[in-house]
Amino acid sequence: MELNQRKELFSKAYVRAVAAVAGVRVDQPESDDNSIDLHLTAVGIEGPANCPELNLQLKCTSRALLDGDCIRYPLSLKNYNDLRIDSFVPRLLVVVLVPENIGEWIQQSEQEMCTRYCAYWVSLLGMPATQNTTSVTVELPRSNLFTVEALESMMQRISQRGLP
Repeated sequence: MELNQRKELFSKAYVRAVAAVAGVRVDQPESDDNSIDLHLTAVGIEGPANCPELNLQLKCTSRALLDGDCIRYPLSLKNYNDLRIDSFVPRLLVVVLVPENIGEWIQQSEQEMCTRYCAYWVSLLGMPATQNTTSVTVELPRSNLFTVEALESMMQRISQRGLP
């Protein structure tokens, strides 16, 4: 299997593992024409918006630039434009970082399975249009780890009609 296909599958598995622990349902759209790789739904959260939903565009890389308090990632112009528009269901970019060596992505024993490294998220809602023609380098705050706690908190905010 080609490396980019492995990265795509790994990023989906990463998000599915986090969502499973958070009790969030994950669905995969038939096509990715709107820069949506996975659709998440939290069932049973009470608030003005029951069953909050979230759409994710996933990327997986070993080459993101660590720049102080942020990760810099070159995102295609199409994905950038799709993610910056206002939509009924909030959209996030999630970038999963992995080691260069694919053999280091997962370490397993009888006691645990550890994935390396981690994932970061950012909302591009309201970002400005750009004159770039192919890609836009986006910054993901290193404080925005895509964790169980972060996902639960996002879904709670969305259920209150807030933003992730």
